[in-house]
Amino acid sequence: MNAADLKIKNLVEYKNQVYTITEIFQGTGNDYFVKIENDIHSISVPADSLKPIQITEEWLEKFGFLRTYSSNERIRYERPEPFIKYDIDLSSRKILEGLKIYGNSIRCRYIHEFQNIFSCLFGKEPAASSFGLLKTES
Repeated sequence: MNAADLKIKNLVEYKNQVYTITEIFQGTGNDYFVKIENDIHSISVPADSLKPIQITEEWLEKFGFLRTYSSNERIRYERPEPFIKYDIDLSSRKILEGLKIYGNSIRCRYIHEFQNIFSCLFGKEPAASSFGLLKTES
């Protein structure tokens, strides 16, 4: 993954586990490292060792989307805000797949991309913390 695409609180995958980024820092060279945490581990790893998490129907539901439409070609998910939708294109071409904001299509295939867009729009993170995915301070 490109370190420039990452932000603190992004959800990422490392060794088949979901982690939250808590710190991003540059090593002695041009290499970037991240501190990642989940309920079990808190470790620092090279940023390029992380994998993005693909957006799935399960993840959309965790982030407050509800399935509102389904056909042989497309599945649509919508949030309570009437201007945010996510289409899953079931065709092999995947032309219609992605986030729709005010009718504009945005290629958004990974959870960290969605988190970054959501954060820019609303000034807060989507509610993944309620799913035990984000480590919270006691």
